[in-house]
Amino acid sequence: MSNSPYDIVVLGGGSGGYACALRAVELGLSVVLIEKDKLGGTCLNRGCIPTKALLHAAEVADQTRESATFGVKARFEGIDLPGVHAYKDKVVSTTVKGLTGLIKSKGITIVEGEGRVTGPTTVQVGDTTYEGRHIVLATGSVPRSLPGLEIDGERVISSDHALVLDRIPQSVVVLGGGVIGVEFASVWRSFGAEVTIVEALPHLLPLEEESSSKRLERAFRKRGIKFELGARFESVKHTESGVIVTLAGGKTLDADLLLVAVGRGPVSEGLGLEEVGVETERGFVKVDQYCRTNVPTISAVGDLIPTLQLAHVGFAEGILVAERLGGLDPAPIDYDGVPRITYSEPEVASVGVTSEVARERGHDIVEVTYDLAGNPRSKILGTQGEVKVIAAKDGPVLGVHIVGSRVGELITEGQLIYNWEALPSEVAQLIHPHPTQSEAIGEAHLALAGKPLHVHG
Repeated sequence: MSNSPYDIVVLGGGSGGYACALRAVELGLSVVLIEKDKLGGTCLNRGCIPTKALLHAAEVADQTRESATFGVKARFEGIDLPGVHAYKDKVVSTTVKGLTGLIKSKGITIVEGEGRVTGPTTVQVGDTTYEGRHIVLATGSVPRSLPGLEIDGERVISSDHALVLDRIPQSVVVLGGGVIGVEFASVWRSFGAEVTIVEALPHLLPLEEESSSKRLERAFRKRGIKFELGARFESVKHTESGVIVTLAGGKTLDADLLLVAVGRGPVSEGLGLEEVGVETERGFVKVDQYCRTNVPTISAVGDLIPTLQLAHVGFAEGILVAERLGGLDPAPIDYDGVPRITYSEPEVASVGVTSEVARERGHDIVEVTYDLAGNPRSKILGTQGEVKVIAAKDGPVLGVHIVGSRVGELITEGQLIYNWEALPSEVAQLIHPHPTQSEAIGEAHLALAGKPLHVHG
């Protein structure tokens, strides 16, 4: 049985897929959206949204413990984990409901089921074939493991399992010091667990500016989060009560649980891509800067392609493809200009490039670091951290790197500064509201422009 042709068949209803579908119908195209699970994909159901809910509960726990610092009498009696899950699940389910309603209201056909590409313009779900002038692949990613390391869902778990864990572990080893590992380490520590992060590279959040990583490490040390840096995982074995993790060189770590957070791999196997000739590399679908695959009628977006694995990148790629297919002339995405945030305590946020990358690209750079110790709003919140701004000598800002509580909300201004190629002197003219943490961005640019205000040194 075949369904009359649509303009676009979208395979996957996560950030990339549903953004593409929504933009396409705005442009007058007909769309069928195929999703085997819930709309919203990883981000909404097993990623960004539920993890940030846990991190907010963790922040409330920390603030309750520390309430006396602010002259407020409160007793911390512990974490009601079912209550935390109920809060988290309500945030997710109401958002899924809202999204589903939005997509249906736009006249997008939603098909529940597992799709398989059967030709350059056809996708089969069960016995039904959906045909489109164009196919958009948006199948996303799943947690990865290391060769020989089996995730059993009991003692060796992935982020998927961590989100539904029915107990707070007394001790955890987190394998991987990237965004996901750091965020879960932060949550579990706030919930009272002993946590050790194992990272093979020399720093936590190895893709961030080195000074940001060091700031985070210092803060984590203060919080009692341990980490082994430059440490390679060798093996794990089950004990009566938990696991023993062995690192290269023989060091062992005992814990209740091992969280494997070594990244996410693309969902591309078994989709029928080889048969229709779509090129892949290490499982990722290869695309050009307009998200086109080597097959003219097939595009791909989101975690399935080797770009930044972020929901907001998926949105942007989905919109780009919809606009291209809708006859507009969208500009390619500048991936350096996409903000990146780790929502741990403290948060780490950045946009643009690191000083290392700026130098590699031949820039002569100047940089300034403004310590949040000089920012009254940060003092009120009781947070430490910094704003580091990197600029080309006599040129525009190339990178903004921030560490501190809640600084994820500040990076949006950094995004405008970087993407609009602002000069430090231009930003220095702008007046930031007092007292806010955003002033720290203003202060850093004042200093870079040669007219520092509240800066020692």
